[in-house]
Amino acid sequence: MARITSSVYTSHVPAIGAAMDLGKTQEPYWQPLFQGYEFSRQWMKDNKPDVIILVFNDHATAFDLDCIPTFAIGTGAEYQPADEGWGPRPVPKVYGHPELASHIAQSVIQQDFDLTIVNKMDVDHGLTVPLSLMCGEQDPQTGSWPCPVIPFAVNVVQYPVPSGQRCFNLGRAIRKAVESFDEDLNVQIWGTGGMSHQLQGARAGLINKEWDNRFLDLLIENPSGLAQIPHIEYVREAGSEGIELVMWLIARGAMSDVDGPALLPKVAHRFYHVPASNTAVGHLILENR
Repeated sequence: MARITSSVYTSHVPAIGAAMDLGKTQEPYWQPLFQGYEFSRQWMKDNKPDVIILVFNDHATAFDLDCIPTFAIGTGAEYQPADEGWGPRPVPKVYGHPELASHIAQSVIQQDFDLTIVNKMDVDHGLTVPLSLMCGEQDPQTGSWPCPVIPFAVNVVQYPVPSGQRCFNLGRAIRKAVESFDEDLNVQIWGTGGMSHQLQGARAGLINKEWDNRFLDLLIENPSGLAQIPHIEYVREAGSEGIELVMWLIARGAMSDVDGPALLPKVAHRFYHVPASNTAVGHLILENR
């Protein structure tokens, strides 16, 4: 059967992608951030998956106010990098895994989660920046990402957004779906977005290091308790865009310790850095035991 072997958590700040695309990664402002992902790039080479399920939020490129799905799974064969107003990022297109994606959709919907099935969409920095951080620079013409990617989009832009508990339970349903797929696949699930940041209003520029690191502690040690945190706490403590962190709970809910006797996952890597374009960057790699 297929199995989820590990989960990856990372911010997806658009300026990080721009720094990579413009060759600025060694500049004093950016170097400390990219040093925090050097371990991760080697880890990816040593732990190459067959498929990545990448949980992210669309930033008004594939979806807009005309159509806002709470949860949407990409079942297409390929996805082009989106033009977010200044041209597509110079990165390779993303190849999907239609068979596993369709199986997950079938299984998760039968577990009473309503998913929107998307056969065609462009993917923005929410998906391509995490791939770049974990896999390094790739030539858009000759390069390729290390494996197929299943995009899983979550609405954390327009209220109402899903609760942390709903996201956590969805991760559990995704794990069950993957484990019922009749093919021997090594699957990783990535949760992206966050950490604390606010992009507008009187609190623009808010970063809460203490709250962020407590979130990371609980994500590792007590995810079921973390899932109960209400939306208002995310907004109050982590800023209006800090709500993106509920997407990390989808990835954490898919880990094997959540519903069974397994030990807490191994923390392969943990990193935290501020600022990155007025945003706190958090990063974790957890491995199932």
